[in-house]
Amino acid sequence: MKNIVELKTITCRGKRPGPKLLITGGVHGDEFEPMVAIRRLAKRLHKEDLTGTVTMVPVVNEEAFLLCSRTASDGLDLARTCPGNVNGSITERVAHQLSNLIQEADYYIDLHTGGTTMSIYPLAGYMLDVDLKVRDAQHNMARAFNLPLVWGTDPNLDGRSLSVARDAGIPAIYVEYHGAAVCDPSGVDAMVEGCLNTMNHLQMLTRPEPVPSVLYDVQETRSDSGFFQRSHLSPCDGYFETDRLIGNFINRGELLGTVVDPLGETRVDIPAETTGLINCLRTFPSVRKNDSLGYIVETGKNSNE
Repeated sequence: MKNIVELKTITCRGKRPGPKLLITGGVHGDEFEPMVAIRRLAKRLHKEDLTGTVTMVPVVNEEAFLLCSRTASDGLDLARTCPGNVNGSITERVAHQLSNLIQEADYYIDLHTGGTTMSIYPLAGYMLDVDLKVRDAQHNMARAFNLPLVWGTDPNLDGRSLSVARDAGIPAIYVEYHGAAVCDPSGVDAMVEGCLNTMNHLQMLTRPEPVPSVLYDVQETRSDSGFFQRSHLSPCDGYFETDRLIGNFINRGELLGTVVDPLGETRVDIPAETTGLINCLRTFPSVRKNDSLGYIVETGKNSNE
C-alpha cells in the first residue's frame, strides 16, 4: 500500500452548531488566487460569529504546486481523477482524500482560475443537477457568491470535485477568476468576499448584503457545456494570436484568433463556434495541436447588441 496523502486543512468551528462547509483551492498547482484567498479567509473567520463549521484546504494539489506545475508528477489532472484511488498514483490518492472531505460536507465551494495558460471571466458555476432541490440550492449559492456570470452546465461530466458532490447529493459550486500565470489581487478579494457572501446566504454568519454584481445568469443544457478543454481546439502546433478579451461578445463565424507557424508564413484562422460571451481565452501564446483556445457562453446576446 502506498502512503496515504494527508491534505492540509484549516478548520473553524463556530460557537453554534450548523452546516459543514468545505472550501478548496489549488486543485491545480498553477492557480494562485484561491490559495491566497483561503488563507486570508481563514483569518477573517471567528468562532463567535460563526454558525456551523468551515473546513478549508488552501492547496489540495501540493506536489503540483511545489513542482510549479498544473499537475503532479504522474501528469494526471486532479479535476478529472475523482473519486480517486487510495492505492493509486499521487494524484489518485489526493483525489481519494479530497473526495472523502467532500462527502463529509453539507455544502462545497471549489475555487479555481485559468492557471498559467488561460484567463477566465469571473464566474460561479454549478452542475444542472437532475435533483431540482440540489440544483436550486447550487444556483442560489452561485448567485450569492456575486460574480458577473452565474453558469449552470452539463451535469454528466465525471472525474471532477463537483461530480463527487453530485453523486453524494451535496450542493456545490465552483468559481473561476482570471488566471494567466499571475495572482490578481482583485481575484483574491473577490473570492474572499464571495465565500463570505455565500456563508451569509447559508446563514452561517451575518453580514450586509453586497451590491449585486451578477450580469448574466445562464443555463447551458447542451452536452459538454462547461468543458473548456473541448472547445475551440487548435488545429496544429503554433503561436496563438488574438485581440479578443474575456468579457467580449462575439458572433458565430467571427475571428476568435489565429494560429501561426514560427515564421508567420502559415496562418490558420480560428472562427467562433457559437455566438455569445467569451468567458475563457488562452493567454499563453505557444500552443500544441488540440489545445483549447477559448470558450464562448451562449448568453442569447451578440456582439452587435
